[in-house]
Amino acid sequence: MPTLAGPPPLPVLGNLLDFGRDPLGFLDRVTQQYGCGVKIRIESARDTYIVTDPAQVEEVLVNTGRTFQKGYQRHPLMRLVLGNGLVTSEGEFWLRQRRLAQPAFHRARIASYGETMVRFADRQLQGWQDGQDLNLSEAMMHLTMEIITQTVFDVDLHGDPRAQNVSRAVNTVLDEYSHQMTSAVRALMERLPIHLPVPGEGRLRKAVQELDTLILALVAERRAEGRDHGDLLSMFLDARDEDGSGMTDAQLRDELVTLFLAGHETTANALTWSFFLLSQHPEVEAKLHAEVRGVLGNRLPTVQDLPRLPYTGQIVKEVLRLYPPVWWLSREPQADWRCDDVLVPAGAEVGISPWVMHRDAGFYPEPLAFQPERWTPEFEAQLPRYAYFPFGGGPRLCIGNNFALMEAALVMATIAQRFHVEVSEPQQVMADPSLTLRPKGGLRVRLHERKERS
Repeated sequence: MPTLAGPPPLPVLGNLLDFGRDPLGFLDRVTQQYGCGVKIRIESARDTYIVTDPAQVEEVLVNTGRTFQKGYQRHPLMRLVLGNGLVTSEGEFWLRQRRLAQPAFHRARIASYGETMVRFADRQLQGWQDGQDLNLSEAMMHLTMEIITQTVFDVDLHGDPRAQNVSRAVNTVLDEYSHQMTSAVRALMERLPIHLPVPGEGRLRKAVQELDTLILALVAERRAEGRDHGDLLSMFLDARDEDGSGMTDAQLRDELVTLFLAGHETTANALTWSFFLLSQHPEVEAKLHAEVRGVLGNRLPTVQDLPRLPYTGQIVKEVLRLYPPVWWLSREPQADWRCDDVLVPAGAEVGISPWVMHRDAGFYPEPLAFQPERWTPEFEAQLPRYAYFPFGGGPRLCIGNNFALMEAALVMATIAQRFHVEVSEPQQVMADPSLTLRPKGGLRVRLHERKERS
């Protein structure tokens, strides 16, 4: 049986140092040099096989739950933060939770949140001024946190006394979780024969405990109240399985934390990258502004406007191609899996990188160019199905994908209608492959209010 080629690993450390120094560059180099199926060693106990063929990616993602599983439950940080929610659970338990959660993400239900997204975006813009400098990453993170808090918990961070505690706990959890999950120092310490406390893990545990306390208090309050607030928590509380049972407090906690953490950082990053790219491509921004102004005039967008804003949707698709929020995902075969002429052993890691595949010249002419116009129906029809998968795929497709796409388009239109965003030092902007793909150090911008508004 042939052995997959790959970069030579160091004793004990494998390829961890190269991967840890520059994950995206490392993935680009090894996949270009060795092709689909390159074998690397970034964990101490098993190899990782990187798959870049759309047909094989489809086989892996579509068969997750049958011949493949996520295997995330064995990761102590994922268990600590996400518990046994939709991202981490497996098998029959996952299937039950997905069935219980699915009605909350029905298109009609999601569309009802569009007004909240636009209203909160408009509220934030009321505080923006012509010539103002700000960190757009922070502004978008704050906005999407407000939106997800309102839509999940019916809590407005502007007026609720719990707002400061919620915001602080979530920010600490996100920052420390992202740092710990991508820390080469942590990975190295885990290989030591003795256990040593990892820097920052104590802060993470404390923040998780604080967030749990806040969420469980909200759940208890709602159970006692028994009223439908029109939010996702109400839907989860009302959800019933075939046997009439609902979610326990522990299950609610895991699903709510998963939604809360995954539901705002990914969209915030997508919006930040959108305005970075628009600032570097004035011709694209001009077409966006012409579309928005032609359809909306000076009124705010609504969900009903989205079909009449096709170029806005094309921009969102192209941003998610170049800067997919989830840049790396993995599965593990439950039995030996044949990848072409190579046998991948059971329990190994199969790595899949949207970052790599979305920038493959074999699928995307001029792959590094920002070209929203490429997303025509004809182009999409000929594109292999799993050459583009910003939200994963198969049965574990992100349950909130429609929420995220709608939020990105509505917020982008709301901002572009009123402001041009100038990036202060575009040459310094780098992608930081943390838990999600964010601009390293944030994105400093200067705001320019559009003068044609009456």
